[in-house]
Amino acid sequence: MPRNERTVNDHRTITVTVTGRRAVRRRGALAVAAVLAAAGTTLTALPQPALAAPPRPAPAALPPQTIADPVHFWNDVLMEVVRREGGGPGPMSRAAAMLNAAIYDAESSYQLKWKGKITSEPYLRAEKYAGWIEGPDEEERVVGRTAYNILLGLYPSQTNYLDARFRERFGTEPTGFDLLDTTIVGPMVKQMRDARNGDGSDNDQVYVADNKPGAWRPTSYPDMVDPGCTRDSQAVTPFWGKVKPFALTSGSQFRPPTPGLYGTYEKLLAGDAYQQQVAAVRAVGADGPTKATPNIERTPEQEAVAWFWANDEDGTYKPPGQLLQATREVATQRKLSTYENARLFALVSIAMADAGIAVRDVKYLTPIDLWRPVSAIRDSGLDADWKPLLKTRAGVNITPCFPAWASGHATFGASWAGVMKRYFGNDNIAFTMTTDEPQSPIKSRSFTSFSQAAKEDAQSRVWLGVHFPWDAEDGLVLGDKIADHVYTTKLRKL
Repeated sequence: MPRNERTVNDHRTITVTVTGRRAVRRRGALAVAAVLAAAGTTLTALPQPALAAPPRPAPAALPPQTIADPVHFWNDVLMEVVRREGGGPGPMSRAAAMLNAAIYDAESSYQLKWKGKITSEPYLRAEKYAGWIEGPDEEERVVGRTAYNILLGLYPSQTNYLDARFRERFGTEPTGFDLLDTTIVGPMVKQMRDARNGDGSDNDQVYVADNKPGAWRPTSYPDMVDPGCTRDSQAVTPFWGKVKPFALTSGSQFRPPTPGLYGTYEKLLAGDAYQQQVAAVRAVGADGPTKATPNIERTPEQEAVAWFWANDEDGTYKPPGQLLQATREVATQRKLSTYENARLFALVSIAMADAGIAVRDVKYLTPIDLWRPVSAIRDSGLDADWKPLLKTRAGVNITPCFPAWASGHATFGASWAGVMKRYFGNDNIAFTMTTDEPQSPIKSRSFTSFSQAAKEDAQSRVWLGVHFPWDAEDGLVLGDKIADHVYTTKLRKL
């Protein structure tokens, strides 16, 4: 049996003893009648006490928990998996959406079964599953076993780690039998996997760069060699914009106009707006002064902020992970229930997954695959020594290996902020968030609104020298449009 299907496919037979005989346990009143008939007994012949529900098992105590809410716990597990796996923000945000939408549907099913109703629509489907009594820690088990199996299917190479976190949470082995795997967990996991099979996320088509000035190209120079970006074919997820969205009709649904409303590289480079964009990032995004660029206009605070939002290298939870962490901070502050957390994390994750798809559509599938500032400054002869502030932990200056326009950080940030302010009905909520970036001189930062954080996230990319201002501006608009669409069409209040 494949390792990543071991739990949901382990449909073992549970038996019960009735008046000395063993019979397969079925669901509902018909199943009870059938079992009793097999035992030579009818329902009407039984005294009333025999029809009462079996005594509720004594709750089995979970191990001591440092993270109370299961939604928070399994999102923390996801972020650690991302640190271990690496990869681009698009696949990470897809994984988060699959995880949290499946958790939400499973939690909604639990609410239907034992609380009698749900207050918002499921993402795919919720069901009132079979069962006579609520088992010990059933809500925790429904959420946790669903989350574990989704993550196991997405990251089979992390099986040992996932098993360890499961044991930490439950004190049992993930391969152990649980009837919930058959009644609700299996169906929830299967429907999410079925919904995402063939979504285009495995497209390995190779990117071929245009050689025209203004078009993106690998940006490895003798003094800033990035071994991961020396060839066109190393461009990161060039066809992610074609992935099937979670809520949008397509990745191009809210596609912004080409930068500066130009349609060709020649017109773009000849425009005054483009020249202003280059001048702006050249002044604030340089790693340090050069002979041709002696004045750096970035302040020490702006530099610290730039690093706070980076999370570019493998080993970090990447930009979507930072926003999931911020979601947890706000949810904890607002004392949300597990059901409320499930909905919030699902909405945020769906919006960020579609943001990752939509921004890749803009980067690669529009008439302009815009080159990075370092190419614009060096290859046009403005300053052959100019370098962006962004660098590896080893001190090598780099720039992300994909086109500049529009900014992924900005689009992710705005999609997150857009959902958060709509969910809470208020943008002006103060909160503090953290960073996973090892080069950041500050580890936490406080904000007075979600929009303030998103705008700072967007601007940080200009201060790092890897984006033009319009990359950030268009990303913010794109992200908020995605958030509005997600919030008004998915998981709506009933």
